Amino acid sequence: MRGLRVLRLIEHLATANHPQTLSQLAFRTRIPKATMMRTLDSLEQLGYVLRTPIERGYVLGPAAASLALSTLRNSALMRACRSILGTLTAEIGETCNLTVPAGDEVLYVDRVDTDEPLRLHLPPGTHVPMHCTASGKLFLSRLPVFDQRKLLSLINLKRMTPKTIVDIDLMEAELKRIEARGIGIDNEEFVRGMVAVAVPICTHDGRTVAAVACHAPTARQSLDQLMENIPKLKVAALKLQPLLTG
Repeated sequence: MRGLRVLRLIEHLATANHPQTLSQLAFRTRIPKATMMRTLDSLEQLGYVLRTPIERGYVLGPAAASLALSTLRNSALMRACRSILGTLTAEIGETCNLTVPAGDEVLYVDRVDTDEPLRLHLPPGTHVPMHCTASGKLFLSRLPVFDQRKLLSLINLKRMTPKTIVDIDLMEAELKRIEARGIGIDNEEFVRGMVAVAVPICTHDGRTVAAVACHAPTARQSLDQLMENIPKLKVAALKLQPLLTG
């Protein structure tokens, strides 16, 4: 029974859009507060949850992300995902990635690299910022406004390149544009000389759980040229949907 409680807790944190307080977790999982506190303390010591000092809430920790990634890498599911990404990379000629939101960051779950010598090295398991990447801005844009603003208040809008958006008002305007288009865009905002696009993978009720992204150096493709491949990314996303959402 205790093991089931732990799984319910981790499952809830994995689907939450912002840090969860002790009271919220106890109420939503129907686990007594005292039991919840002991469970959270144990999981925190093991690295499966992290406590956020500002929000006084909890998010999944690095051990949980590592476990999820290891599970995916060693399953038939990941082999099927890799096959779809491989076909997409071959069609586009640029590196394609499968990403998921991880707290206030983006986690690279898998990728298939281009054969071109000029490419960005971001192996599976890498965490990247949410505010300046195509997948990250896409994930942010699809949150309810309250959750979006709450998460933006926690994110350090660090300037990664001269094109990184670091003003909160400009970021909110950018997210509205992305929401309207349904496509995430990184116009040299994360790495100078690299552009990227991303499309969502959604559950049947519309919740975004992952993204298919493609990035390329501007020496080979402009952002406009890369965006011409959006239909191919959407086809791959539709193929990946039943694998990731059941």
